[in-house]
Amino acid sequence: MTGTAPVVAEVARAVPLSPGMVRLTLHSESLRDYPSTRIGDEYVRVHFPPEDGEPALPEVGEDGDWHYPDGRYPHIQPYTLRRFDPEAAEVDIDFVLHGHGRAGSWAAAAVPGDRLLFGPPRSLYEAPGDAARQVFVTDATGLPALGRLLEQLDPATHAVAVVEIADASHRIELTSPARLDVRWVAGRGNGVGPSAITEILRGLDLTPGTYVWVAGESGELRGARRYLRHELKHPTAWYKVIGYWRHQQEEWLEKYQAIDAATMAELNGLWDRTEDEEERRDLYEAGLERLGL
Repeated sequence: MTGTAPVVAEVARAVPLSPGMVRLTLHSESLRDYPSTRIGDEYVRVHFPPEDGEPALPEVGEDGDWHYPDGRYPHIQPYTLRRFDPEAAEVDIDFVLHGHGRAGSWAAAAVPGDRLLFGPPRSLYEAPGDAARQVFVTDATGLPALGRLLEQLDPATHAVAVVEIADASHRIELTSPARLDVRWVAGRGNGVGPSAITEILRGLDLTPGTYVWVAGESGELRGARRYLRHELKHPTAWYKVIGYWRHQQEEWLEKYQAIDAATMAELNGLWDRTEDEEERRDLYEAGLERLGL
């Protein structure tokens, strides 16, 4: 995390949205002049408190980085800002409740007055200005970004949204000024079964002039991106594929961290072979696959 002092935010309200999601409204006076991107999928890296106390405050070093006492960094995870209200000095963050995991467990038990930290936001959605038709495919982790993106669409847009959820009871209301078609796929992905995101994409009309936004489990999205880029040959500027989480992440990280230094240097060096971002991703993903990752 670089550049600015952390936002120290307190839980003001906790509102269940479904059996699988809770919305936390967070307040901090520093949000009145927060540098929001105002783009629907903007996200922040949330620093969660330790399980046995309050979050420690990092110092901003001369290099702009955050430095924690004794180098003890907390659990850090990216989350979408579902709502930003500078006048009220509030943001909403919606948390998927998996029944396990540090972030979801913290959110499930959060009460007014609990605190966490986050820094400046970043966003990835970049639909061309003439994208009159937009397709969104995601699992539950992408619902907060999807909800805000849909609310910001031009009324002249035709939007199609397909969402994987663990159970039919996890549906939430999605609204948009655009003409909106929503489809829910229950019992797939989200850690309860194989994801159908790539299969869903194959069944959709993605003719030229359609902007495609896809979010979900990183392993599944490798195939989704391969379909869009290499099979369908969808123009690079007309799609965005974003990994929001990874199934069996602890096991994956254990294998990743076991990579020897020479192999890791070779893997990271793939990013320097080209200036084209999508070509870089091709090379890096292929490198991970060769390593069984």
